[in-house]
Amino acid sequence: MKQVTTHFLKLAVIFIGILILALCIFLVPKLAFEVSNFLKVDSLKYIIYIILYGAAIPFYFALYQAFGLLSYIDKNKAFSELSVIALKKIKYCAILICSLHVLGLPLFYLVADKDDAPGLIFIGMVIPFASMIIAVFSAVLERLLQEAINIKSENDLTV
Repeated sequence: MKQVTTHFLKLAVIFIGILILALCIFLVPKLAFEVSNFLKVDSLKYIIYIILYGAAIPFYFALYQAFGLLSYIDKNKAFSELSVIALKKIKYCAILICSLHVLGLPLFYLVADKDDAPGLIFIGMVIPFASMIIAVFSAVLERLLQEAINIKSENDLTV
């Protein structure tokens, strides 16, 4: 039963990766072109490319680490230093993604100001907020896992 759930989660990770790849291929160029035309600043599309494609790199690295973490669970090595390292890398990737999207918040302000849509700023804050939640959650899991490993090693030494 445990391997069925980890295989399902691995498929979910692969599906998310394919979905984000499709968004990067089809949506990002169109979005950059539309925003640069709307604000009448042609060089703005390069900033959008840097922010969105730059955030895609740590996203895929974090997906790779999550896939590895699921593999450790399959191999009954969930309570190992490898899992702690993977969670630490996921945390750093989430912080990097959050930072890149925070750099893009002024673009949301410019578009919202010109279009008179204040809700757009709120929408622009969703991705950094979600990334920060993932970073905090992975930091908590990392610490709990490290404590569990420490307790396990103490118990192994006493026996």
